[in-house]
Order: sequence, then C-alpha cells, then structure tokens
Amino acid sequence: YVQLVESGGDSVKAGGSLTLSCKPSISTGGGWYMGWFRRTPMNEREGVAALAAGAGNTYYSDSVKGRFAITRDKATNTLYLQMTDLKPEDSGSYICAATEQMEMIGSALALAPGTYRYWGQGTQVTVSA
Repeated sequence: YVQLVESGGDSVKAGGSLTLSCKPSISTGGGWYMGWFRRTPMNEREGVAALAAGAGNTYYSDSVKGRFAITRDKATNTLYLQMTDLKPEDSGSYICAATEQMEMIGSALALAPGTYRYWGQGTQVTVSA
C-alpha cells in the first residue's frame, strides 16, 4: 500500500501564499497520476489540480487557474502545490492522492476522486478575509 504524507498547511490572510508538499512512500513516476483535492465544509472532495507524472500533463479546476501550480520534483519524488492570491473560498483540508494509470486520461477523470486509489490524511489551509 502506498502512503502519502502532506505538509505545509497553515492559516493565512486573503491574498497570501502557501506551498503544500506530498511525499509518497514509493516512487510515483511514469505510469502514475497524482493530484490535490480539497475537502469542503460539506465533507466533499473536489479536484483542485492533477499531474501525469510521466507525460507532464497538468490539470486544474476553473477556480484556481492562474493562481495555483502543481509540480513534481523527480529527484526527491515530492509533489507540490504552489498557491498564490489565496481566497477564503480556497479554505479546506488539502489531500494528496495518487493512482497507477497507464492510459492518458482527460481533465474530468484526472480531477475525479474515483480515479485515485491512494490517499493522504490532508493538511489544513485556512484563509481569512
């Protein structure tokens, strides 16, 4: 079983920035998709950003395009989510996810919780007005 450990969550003012990190217990390079999901106050998981580790394709929800960036450091096998211009509606627990996926998939599946097999426990981001 693959374990995912997130870090970097904090409480910030609107307009601030944060960078989240996710460290998998095994290598998740080619043939893997990885993503960040936000648990809403209604306990739903919504896709924020995703990455095809091998091909390099990235996917973003409409609400974060131009503000967030998902990247992966191959040398350290670490996934990042760089967040800028944070808004109160960005608040929530950010959960790292990973899955083995050999075929290329589109944005809808890449940002869908059902696509992913392995999940972290989340790191809390709170943005105040």
